Amino acid sequence: MENVLEIEHLSLSLPSKKGKVPILHDVNLTVGAGKILGLVGESGSGKSMTAFAVTRLLPGGGKAELGGSIRLMGRQLLGISEKSMEEVRGRDVSMIFQEPMTCLNPVFTIGTQMTDVIRTHEKMGKEEAEKKALVLLEEVHIRNAEDVLHSYPYELSGGMRQRVMIAIALSCKPKLLIADEPTTALDVTVQAQILYLIKEACRDLGTAVLFISHDLGVISELCDHIAVMYSGHIVESGEAKDVLSRPLHPYTKALIGALPKFTGEGVHERLAAIPGMVPDPSEKMGGCRFAPRCSRAAADCREGLPPCLEKGNHHCVYCCHPEEG
Repeated sequence: MENVLEIEHLSLSLPSKKGKVPILHDVNLTVGAGKILGLVGESGSGKSMTAFAVTRLLPGGGKAELGGSIRLMGRQLLGISEKSMEEVRGRDVSMIFQEPMTCLNPVFTIGTQMTDVIRTHEKMGKEEAEKKALVLLEEVHIRNAEDVLHSYPYELSGGMRQRVMIAIALSCKPKLLIADEPTTALDVTVQAQILYLIKEACRDLGTAVLFISHDLGVISELCDHIAVMYSGHIVESGEAKDVLSRPLHPYTKALIGALPKFTGEGVHERLAAIPGMVPDPSEKMGGCRFAPRCSRAAADCREGLPPCLEKGNHHCVYCCHPEEG
């Protein structure tokens, strides 16, 4: 399977009043064509910053420092000009955000916004672009597509706006789709519909998907592979079924333990909270950054970065004392 996205040894630092703050550390990820990689972790783990590094939509007024390698279909994205990156965005890489109302312009109709994107990346007239926009809305299962084209974002429900964002994101058949918490603000019924649309795009177009979430339940339903991120580090990665059925890192196991478990009579186990919080990126710490919250932490955990251990079938864990059970 051809890798659409290859991230190797990615590092990111952002400017602050105290100087450069390291956000990402030696991140390695790959996403194959027609595959979905779930990037999971608590808020503040660096998931969205990884996505913004790929698209170069980083805060800091151009003063962000990126290191390592980001390749899209073999093309190195780090170091290319902003003009070249503008051509990549939308055409080769598209992004769906958590709250579409912040991305859709409230003063323009949906049709105007969709045709602007289409005509920016494809050579076609206004009338042809409008026809394509109509087809795209129908493909994301919007029944009254013509009415929606003439509507403003505030006239649509949250689920409908998210469908519009998916239609815009897929308008130029991108090689890579990045979905950053696209279902968090939606109810479970609409959430299921949005997940189905993403699966459909992956299957029908061969699009590679980087799906970002803090919800392991959603990740388990959708993704082929999982990468668990904590404090800017990848701590575990592998096929979804392996990581979820045999978590090796204490953090991964804690995330799974925090999921509600139901029986026919309702919840039968008390939810297990993870003590403490994700450390501030500016906080200097030696060794494993999860050690202060980990019940298995020992002296060697605080002395240096944990090694990468291969546990078969591309299942990797970065831990001095992985949980084998």
